[in-house]
Amino acid sequence: MPDTAIGPYQILGQLGAGGMGEVHRALDPRIGREVALKLLPESFANDPDRRRRFEQEARLAASLNHPNVMAIYDVGLDQHPPYIVSELVPGESLRAVIARGPVPVRKAVDIAAQIASGLAAAHAAGIVHRDLKPDNVLLGADGQIKLLDFGIAMDEAARRLTWFGLSPPMGTPDYMAPEQVRGRRGDVRTDVYALGTMLYEMIAGELPYSAGNVHAMMRAKLNEDPRPLREIVQDLDPKVEEIVMRAIARSPRERYPSAKDMLADLEDPSRVIPQDRSAHEVPHLLDRLRFPRRIVAPLVLALVIGTLLVLTWASGHSSRRGDPPGRAPIPPPSASARP
Repeated sequence: MPDTAIGPYQILGQLGAGGMGEVHRALDPRIGREVALKLLPESFANDPDRRRRFEQEARLAASLNHPNVMAIYDVGLDQHPPYIVSELVPGESLRAVIARGPVPVRKAVDIAAQIASGLAAAHAAGIVHRDLKPDNVLLGADGQIKLLDFGIAMDEAARRLTWFGLSPPMGTPDYMAPEQVRGRRGDVRTDVYALGTMLYEMIAGELPYSAGNVHAMMRAKLNEDPRPLREIVQDLDPKVEEIVMRAIARSPRERYPSAKDMLADLEDPSRVIPQDRSAHEVPHLLDRLRFPRRIVAPLVLALVIGTLLVLTWASGHSSRRGDPPGRAPIPPPSASARP
């Protein structure tokens, strides 16, 4: 496709391709700047769902301004094909880095801290990525991390739709949190889980959960603990292991509540207090329940009303017996006390 013009941009060569389109290196001749041009394929342009996701990626990514998030320069959503123009960052994906083997711990922690910083900015703007994985993390030649591909991210308004049973598509199985495996909506803690999974993979050179097929891997996520990192990496700082294991805890309640909290520990591991994780984590009962959230409130209300009815009945029944409420009957005098 070189020497082809898309809008005002001159295509120079293809950089890659994925489920949501092709990415090309292009030139903006108006200012002489090379950019990354992401095109929605013609075959997808008439697909309402794919077009919505493409437009959502442009809108959400453009709303962020952070050094660890890919900057968006321009969009052509009414063009054929639609396109998104972003900064061109020389480098490689985190997937390519991991493919070469385990990453030195210090470098892995630095990469994770930069990802957490970008996520914290997205979360502060009300955006949950929901498909965080090494393919969506770019490591620049200068060592700077860039987050990209917010194609299935959700903002606050979209998250409200899930209360009515309208759940958007989920992420990539290897990096999905257990609650996503159960079909629940994602929140900031699902991004934390994905980040913890990537940090585990960078340090160990393998995923915390792997199996012969996706279904077996998902079952393991729901029921088993991952192999401790200290069994894979000798002399690993237990504080680093604690950060990883907290991030990938099966229960969302056991994880970091936000990327910002995880970032604080990544930047200063000395503040971390390692815990004894030799015993298997016991999932919270509420995490086992699979009731849709939209019926939880009516169930609670019914329980409260039922309790009040029982108490009212008990009070009335006591009054009908002739005993003043709250007072014990006076016992008859003993035989020895009679005149």
